[in-house]
Amino acid sequence: MNRRLITNSALMTLGVLLLASTPGFAQEATEAADTGVFQVLKEQFIQGDWRFMSLVLLCLILGLAFCIERIITLNIATVNTDKLVKRIEEKVVAGDIEGAKEICKATPGPTASILYEGLNNHENGIEGVEKAIVSYGSVQMGLLEKGLVWISLFIAIAPMLGFMGTVIGMIYAFDRIEAAGDLSPSIVAGGIKVALLTTVFGLIVAIILQIFYNYIISKIDGIVNRMEDATVAFVDVMVRNQK
Repeated sequence: MNRRLITNSALMTLGVLLLASTPGFAQEATEAADTGVFQVLKEQFIQGDWRFMSLVLLCLILGLAFCIERIITLNIATVNTDKLVKRIEEKVVAGDIEGAKEICKATPGPTASILYEGLNNHENGIEGVEKAIVSYGSVQMGLLEKGLVWISLFIAIAPMLGFMGTVIGMIYAFDRIEAAGDLSPSIVAGGIKVALLTTVFGLIVAIILQIFYNYIISKIDGIVNRMEDATVAFVDVMVRNQK
């Protein structure tokens, strides 16, 4: 899935670069610098086909909602695992397993939850502790990746909706040519502009969400690495205490 998303992102970036190389897009960029990027985007959004523009905007809103929720959740889940393991070790060495459990309960994040399950199964020996850590670790991994499938869906749908708007806009432009019986630029310019605007906004939305997606993936990887280090250190503590 990651390889497919990276490929899509590269294609989107290439499309934007191709558009930026055209004189028309360069002129729009110059005007944006003078009048404000937000104002130009708003005007271009209004000029586009509202049916497809609204769907693309909906993808952006929903995708950002999932991204913000994940970022907040992952920031809360980020803790100093070395300090946590050290505090648990002090309680375990003192024979206060319940105190170690209380420390895990008071600490947010998946690492504390996994260590709590390990402490809960300490009576079953090291094998029971390791089994509980592995089993509950899979559950916590699923919770960390919750919502990512929806973000990737919006990343894929946004440019598709833009391309669909472009195709329909081109069909509309050719219908006007057929009805007028003349290949006049003034007849088709409006339809072609509307068609291309939907593609541009679809690519913009996909690029924005792709950046957030990659940031979230990097946060999850960091949490998982620290979680694995903490569980290994915790098992070592339990082994030494058992001896």
